[in-house]
Amino acid sequence: MPEIWFPNLGIEIDHLSRVAFTVFGKEVYWYGIFIGTGVLLGLVLAMNEAKRTGQDPDTYLDFALYALIFAIIGARLYYVLFSWDAYSQNLIKIFATREGGLAIYGGVIGGVLTAVVYSKIKKMNFWQLADTAAPSLILGQALGRWGNFFNREAFGDFTDNLFAMRYQLSQVRLGDISEHALSQLQAINGVEYIQVHPTFLYESLWNIGVFVLLIFVSRRKKFHGQIAGLYFLCYGLGRVWIEGLRTDQLMFGGFAVSQVLSAVLILAAAVFLIWKEKQAKPVHEAEGIEKSSTDEEKKDE
Repeated sequence: MPEIWFPNLGIEIDHLSRVAFTVFGKEVYWYGIFIGTGVLLGLVLAMNEAKRTGQDPDTYLDFALYALIFAIIGARLYYVLFSWDAYSQNLIKIFATREGGLAIYGGVIGGVLTAVVYSKIKKMNFWQLADTAAPSLILGQALGRWGNFFNREAFGDFTDNLFAMRYQLSQVRLGDISEHALSQLQAINGVEYIQVHPTFLYESLWNIGVFVLLIFVSRRKKFHGQIAGLYFLCYGLGRVWIEGLRTDQLMFGGFAVSQVLSAVLILAAAVFLIWKEKQAKPVHEAEGIEKSSTDEEKKDE
């Protein structure tokens, strides 16, 4: 029987290992490979964008080294903070990252804080740096979600829609499965399956769409911060919807933390973009002002 099954699409995967290969006896997981691939592709993209816009591409190589370190730290701290009950009695497990437990929003926060500090030290325009990095970030997130697929995590409640996905019950964490999904267990030839929303797939496809939008707008942007603002707005919109489908959210006070944070980001990004749009002068208007000033100077001469 297949380990993973998309019955309404006719796709069956007989075997899908979490481990890609081993190095000196250490297992290398597909999750890490997808994250690493996303980082490398994102770096190449950011350096090309920097070159296109007259910036020093090497600046983004330097920035990426710091951002990656603090993004991982932020991702881990975010997860531990909102899963404190699982770590409070055994603090050493906080450092056991190979057991899982990285939250994307924590990584984004860590990366943004790094960008703020880095831009201050290097005397760069923070919003220009953020605009250059934003498409790379969303591309990396789109790829990273496929690591969740290999790990059998980041899925939702029961569904029978076109993209419905079946996991073998023995290969997923029981704590990630909703009671509704458990009540819909399907036994096929003696193998028990849960059938759920593949929310990792929804988010990956959404992020690819956002990536295409950011690339399109970056060629026509009106002000620094426009691409970063669109990233936070669009990514937040996707997460508000998708987090509502997931069954493994980090919770605080009865609320899904990432869903609340997404709503805050949507509001903040919308206000920021409207404010900056009103401040920005259209290109043709700015050119007209410059031309008028030049004509007046010639008359004075």
